[in-house]
Amino acid sequence: MPAPRTGADDGAPHTPAADPAAPAESPLTAEELDRFADELRALLDDAVSAAERHLFELRTAAADDSRILGALGDGGLLPPGPDVLATVEFLGEHGIPALPGWRYLAQAVDPADHARVLAARPELVDGVIITDPDTHARAREALGDAALLPRSAVAVGTAAALLAPTPADDAGPGDVFLVPPNPAMHDEHAADEERQALRARAGERDEEIRTLATRLGKDRELAARLASWRTGCPAGRLTELTRAAEEARAFAEEAEAELAEARTARAEADEAAAEAAQIRDERQETAQKARRAADALAGLAFRLRERAGWQAKLRELADEATESEARAQTCLDRARAADEDRRGAQRAADDARRTARALRAERSEIAGAPDDVPDDGADAPEASLPALREAYRAASQVYEKVGVGADLRAEQARAESDESAARAELDRLSNKVRTRAEQLLQSPDGSDGPSRQAAAARAEELVQLLETRMSTASEQLGRLRGEAERHAPEDAETHTELPEELLPRDAEHAQALLRTATAELAARAEALAGAREAHAELLEAHRAAEDAAGGFDEIAAMLRDLLREHTPDEEQEEPEPYPGSLEEARHSAAEARRSLRGCAADLSAAETGVREASDVLVRHANSTRYEQVRTPARQQIRELPAAALPEHAQKWADAFAPRLRVLTDELAQLERNRDSIVDRLRGLVESALATLRSAQRLSRLPEGLGEWSGQEFLRIRFEEPDQATLTERLGEVIDDATRAAVKKNSDLRRDGMSLLLRGVGAALQPKGVAVEILKPDAVLRAERVPVGQMGDVFSGGQLLTAAIALYCTMAALRSNDRGRDKQRHAGTLFLDNPIGRANATYLLELQRAVSDALGVQLLYTTGLFDTTALAEFPLVIRLRNDADLRAGLKYISVEEHLRPGLPEQPRTGEAVHSEITATRMYKKPAGSTA
Repeated sequence: MPAPRTGADDGAPHTPAADPAAPAESPLTAEELDRFADELRALLDDAVSAAERHLFELRTAAADDSRILGALGDGGLLPPGPDVLATVEFLGEHGIPALPGWRYLAQAVDPADHARVLAARPELVDGVIITDPDTHARAREALGDAALLPRSAVAVGTAAALLAPTPADDAGPGDVFLVPPNPAMHDEHAADEERQALRARAGERDEEIRTLATRLGKDRELAARLASWRTGCPAGRLTELTRAAEEARAFAEEAEAELAEARTARAEADEAAAEAAQIRDERQETAQKARRAADALAGLAFRLRERAGWQAKLRELADEATESEARAQTCLDRARAADEDRRGAQRAADDARRTARALRAERSEIAGAPDDVPDDGADAPEASLPALREAYRAASQVYEKVGVGADLRAEQARAESDESAARAELDRLSNKVRTRAEQLLQSPDGSDGPSRQAAAARAEELVQLLETRMSTASEQLGRLRGEAERHAPEDAETHTELPEELLPRDAEHAQALLRTATAELAARAEALAGAREAHAELLEAHRAAEDAAGGFDEIAAMLRDLLREHTPDEEQEEPEPYPGSLEEARHSAAEARRSLRGCAADLSAAETGVREASDVLVRHANSTRYEQVRTPARQQIRELPAAALPEHAQKWADAFAPRLRVLTDELAQLERNRDSIVDRLRGLVESALATLRSAQRLSRLPEGLGEWSGQEFLRIRFEEPDQATLTERLGEVIDDATRAAVKKNSDLRRDGMSLLLRGVGAALQPKGVAVEILKPDAVLRAERVPVGQMGDVFSGGQLLTAAIALYCTMAALRSNDRGRDKQRHAGTLFLDNPIGRANATYLLELQRAVSDALGVQLLYTTGLFDTTALAEFPLVIRLRNDADLRAGLKYISVEEHLRPGLPEQPRTGEAVHSEITATRMYKKPAGSTA
């Protein structure tokens, strides 16, 4: 047993067994462990239980944090629900501008007011906000006709309804309260902080869980080992074993003396038996090897003999399994049909019981009706139950109206007319239909309207079931007929004539005969395969013999050639005799022949390589890429045969070496120039991206514009690329421009601005850039619209106002780039009759406020005298067109100045939109002529 663990190895719970101050710091003896085993086991069980509870609490807390992290998402704002998104998309398709409430809250409402708006209008925050109040009625009609049928309650309202002040509640907190929403729905900073805190806490908790789980596993293992030891050694067993050990020790001492005497006698016998045992072991080992080999061979022989039978049995079992599966499928189909019939009968019985209860209730309401009804039905009326019910109703009406003769006659006339129409309609039906209808009306299913409807529904279901079964049977019948036609012989009625004993008596007998024939076919196929294998072996041996004969013929031909090329004795050098023995000479000759064959193979491979290199060289010389090359070497390469090219290879290599060095230097210079161009273009692209960020920063609006106060009129979002990716993408842009310059008739522009625009586009791939702009409206809601949707969402005046604001932003950006961001004046913009499109007061105020904030002077020119619009301007100068007919000149003269009043002194903290700081007047002298 291991020593007791100290507190450093234990789990969180503190137990006496794990106390480092306890005296049991040395390993326990067997007697101590036996004495305190139960106490130690109880302490371990308590420690394990406490650790399991603590681990469960930690995992529960981790699951809660994981759920919260999953709700917060990975970053940014979480999307609203699917029902809200479907509603916004539907309104957008119908030209109604709308935003989800959470997005509108994040974009248009000050974060300080989020809690107030959530508490006041939670249904609109989780709903849809219509940004244009004029389309509210149209949105109600469109959504009412659409029948979207959302699973949750989706509130739709205007921005004014969302931002309306909350009425005072004097009654204190009500019975309804708001569960704190996910901060990632409306506040990105709060969501990021919450995510970071949860992730840090989750990491610490996971580490604690792993540590505790490890300690808990060790405690469980120790408890299991202690329990197993206690099971094998119960209390008191150790004492008994000690006494038995002492007795055995005494007996062992007596036996040792006897053993010493016996060892001497046995040593002699062992020496004699060792030799016999060695011989016996050798013989047994040899026999055992022989038996194993014999058993293995016998087993292999048996398997080879039984292989055909096993394969036949396997095929039979496979066929039987297929048939069993078919029968099981048939039984399953029948069981399903029977189950459907049972359910139909059950429904019919339920309908009958429901009809009986309804009839009993109806009978109890009839005055004078007997409570008990005879079972024999001898006195039952022949008319159907609906007819009796109608007669009873008519009699009740007659009884109630017995005092009014004229009304009774009118009622009677109407009843007779209805009866005549119904009887005429009935007479048009056939006798078979009327008879069947009467039978059905007399049955329990025809007692009332619901029963008749239920019976009709059951009949339709039964018809559909029968049609389904009929279609399935027809399909199976057609498939079987198709298989029969496909398997039928073409020229005769049968494929072959069968003997009398092989003619099938029924389907089962036919299947048995088919299985037997299949087994015989498999056996014949196996025999055929064996014969084919033997035939293939014979063919291979035949081909080997033919190859050997061909090799012998080649050797004989080579010897004959050597004999023909044998020189006379006077011309042949006298060979020197081999100094070694005959075997050494033969071995040397074999080595020489092998070396000769290797050299011949190397020579053949080298010739093949030379031919391939020559072909590659000729293809390069004939390539269309080098048509402009007019060197003599290329002409020689194209005209010389392939076999003569290796002779001139060295001369060409020496001639091309200087040109290769020059081209290598030029390519290196081009690569350096390309890197320089890419670096320059990267600097321009980074400057352009910084300009986009500056445009968003400079478009910040001044205070005093409601929700637009402090907002950025232009919002530009894009993903910043890293340096390596940016360099690679800009290199591709430069390569495309270079290839376009080489190509003919290429329409790709290569000026500086086009390259810069393509570089910026490549840098922002694949997501590109997203540009949003504030939509001008009467209440200045902070609603942002993508620039691609301005033509669909903005009106003419709103488009003009947005264009003026964008121009002012660009003018301020230009002034900032030129280093004049500290100056007040950023430029002047002349507007040609803008009041014709944007004459609304709020649009004019917004234009002047944006231009004043960005330091741009606006000059409006118009031919309209709209007093409402002109009243917004501090100075209006009316001009008049004059003409000097004698000189043929035209003039523009000032007719009058219109001012609403003297300019007021600006108040502290108030923005000044326009102010005249100086004037200059030129007066024509009185004595001058006109």
